[in-house]
This record gives sequence, structure tokens and C-alpha cells, in this order.
Amino acid sequence: MTTTTTPPDRFAAVLKRLTEKSVTDHYNPYTHFDWPDSLPDEAYWMSPSLLSIHGTELESELTESQKMALSKWESINFYSMNVHGIRELLTEVIDRIHTRGFEEASEFFHHFIGEENEHMWFFAEFCLRYGQKLYSTLRLKGGSQEETDLANFLVFSRILLFEELVDHYNMTMAGDELLHETIREINRVHHRDESRHIAFGRELVSMLYARARPAMTDQQRGEVESYLKDYIAVILNSFCSSVVYRDAGLGGITGLRDRVLAHPGRKDAVRKAVRKPMGFFVKQGIFTDDTIPGL
Repeated sequence: MTTTTTPPDRFAAVLKRLTEKSVTDHYNPYTHFDWPDSLPDEAYWMSPSLLSIHGTELESELTESQKMALSKWESINFYSMNVHGIRELLTEVIDRIHTRGFEEASEFFHHFIGEENEHMWFFAEFCLRYGQKLYSTLRLKGGSQEETDLANFLVFSRILLFEELVDHYNMTMAGDELLHETIREINRVHHRDESRHIAFGRELVSMLYARARPAMTDQQRGEVESYLKDYIAVILNSFCSSVVYRDAGLGGITGLRDRVLAHPGRKDAVRKAVRKPMGFFVKQGIFTDDTIPGL
């Protein structure tokens, strides 16, 4: 597998372009959104194709009202995942801003940190306004806190994978006319910002991998691939929640989460969500293939 790297002059040019774009696209999230007092329960809050039951027999077994209720609570779960994920990635980036090895990226980090903090606010605002709570979420962190080239690569790989998976959901919901305009706008705005973050993340991950790879053994490369694929699986499996099913009134269906996780139809659906990031990691030589064990 040929490894693709990011030349320093290309990285500098990308940083300059994305930093300028952050400035021109800046908005005030605290005044931007129109927050209605409530959102209708008899409506979809998440695109039907993104529901955890999509592609399974439950899609036809549940009533339309049941699926709408599920979409409400799965949307609250999705935005909660964003709040927790953003908090963790902000901690990692703040730890590295203006430190050795990240001198060139630090200017963009300032914009990244500001934008992600605003994203965390409006996702939390949605959850607390319309769900009156935030769900907890599963976590998978790196084992070592030592600042090494490999540790830095793993941190920004996790950030990139999280952002790319979320963006698949954002793009789908932003364009879905079934959804309330407030929901569409939240996803539309987040996608606009994340498109810059993903472009930056791909360049940075490529560069960090080029730094870390020469010192890695074949065994370590295999462990890195397994670790990052496990991280993807944790994120995707977090969309299937017994607590969410209970809140949606589906708690009486025995073994619902296990049924959904094991269903081949769901596996086909989630593969679409990971197609782009998997393609990138394979192209970089980080992954040997685009398969994820269990999915």
C-alpha cells in the first residue's frame, strides 16, 4: 500500500485558506437560531434513513407514530453524543495548541476551538430545550497520555473519524424536508463548519502519520488499525441505545438493541456512514482494508 503524505507547503496553503474561510463564515450562534417553544411530536426529528432500525424488519413492524417517537429520542441521543465528543476533542486540542510540533497549526486551532465550543453549546441547547436532558455516551480513549508522534496521530485520527461520521448525519438531515427547519438549520450550520474541520483534519492526520510511521513496527500498525476500527464501532453502536428505546416507548420489545445490532440490514446502512473516512484511511495506508469487525 502506498502511503500518501502532505507536503509542508501544501499544509501551509490549506491552513491559510481554511483560516480565512473561518473568518469570512463567522456567525453568532447565540443569535443565529430560531428556537421555537416546542417541536411537534407527531413528526420526524431525524431522517428515517438514519434511524437505528433502518434496514431491519422493525422498520415495517413499528407504527409511524412509534418511529416518530424513536426519531425524537435518537436525535437527542445524537446531539448528546456530539456534546460529549466535542468536549473530549476540545480537551485534546487545547492541550496541544502552541506546543512543539503544532506551531503551524495553532492559528487554525484557535478558530477550531471557538467553533467547536459554539457547536457544543447549540447541540446542548437543543437537547435541554426539547428533550430536557443529555444522554451519557460510551467512550474509548487512548491508553497512553505520553506526548509522542504516535499518540498525537491517534488523537487527531479519532477527532477526524468522529467528525466524518457526524457529518454524514448532518448532510442527510440538512437536506431532509421531512424535518423541522430548526433541525435542518442546526445540521446545515454544523456541516458548513465541519467541512473546514474535516479538510484540516485530513491534512493533519496525513502529516502526523508520516511522522509516526517510520518508528512503527508491523505489529504496531496492526494495533493502530484495530484500535481505530474499534473506535468507529463504538461510535456506531452508540446510536443503538436501550435507554433511548425505553424513552421512545419501545422498552417492551425484548432484546431490541441486540436484534438491531445483529441485523444485516443495519450493517448495510452504517457502512454508508463510514464509506468516506474508511476510503481516506485506506488510501493513506493506515488501514489495510475498509472492513470493520462486527459491522
